[in-house]
Amino acid sequence: QVQLVESGGGLVQAGGSLRLSCAASGSIFSINVMGWYRQAPGKQRELVAVIGSGGNTNYADSVKGRFTISRDNAKNTVYLQMNSLKPEDTAVYYCSARVVTYYNHPSQNYWGQGTQVTVSS
Repeated sequence: QVQLVESGGGLVQAGGSLRLSCAASGSIFSINVMGWYRQAPGKQRELVAVIGSGGNTNYADSVKGRFTISRDNAKNTVYLQMNSLKPEDTAVYYCSARVVTYYNHPSQNYWGQGTQVTVSS
């Protein structure tokens, strides 16, 4: 099994910064894409940013220029640096990882438990 544990959420004023971390552990042979998604109350879960094993990234338009995703492959960890936060960034942020657990096995997607980010105006 694979576990994803997020940390770094909290309450911050508009314009402030937070850094989220997500560490993957368990039966891991390799990790392909890692990413962050968020879900605000009454809304669907949406992509925030993803990063491939080679470092290629993709961001939602709403966070481009403010958020930066990065990963440490040696630590199986993905980060999300969030700057210039806005009240509309308030949501539960979920970490995701596409993991190959054994050699030559198909990859599976895993999710973290979520961490709350609240931005006050």
